[in-house]
Amino acid sequence: MKYMLLIRHGEAPLPGTPEWEALSADEQKAIGADYQAISQTDGVTPGVWIEHPETATTVRVENGETLTTDGPFVAVKEALGGYLFFEADDLDAAIELAARVPAARLGGAVEVRPVKEGF
Repeated sequence: MKYMLLIRHGEAPLPGTPEWEALSADEQKAIGADYQAISQTDGVTPGVWIEHPETATTVRVENGETLTTDGPFVAVKEALGGYLFFEADDLDAAIELAARVPAARLGGAVEVRPVKEGF
């Protein structure tokens, strides 16, 4: 079964922020190493990290007119920070991997969803 892990940063410190700078160099390195180890886990297809939610443009179409709004549609603490795919035997294995994502322990969350194959 293939799963998509949606990484929501929540309160987790992000590089380039004062919260990140407040971490020790060892803590910063450990977080980077954890993400690297996850990317190298068998069955993982790394996704990409995306820029901070404030850089988003939200697009809607109403009555055939395209409307844009600066910023995210969701609350910033709920915003998506990145994703990855994981081919696993079962949901328990995907949950185990999600628990290794640093954002999950630093104030964020990881949403695990089965990937629907075909339409």
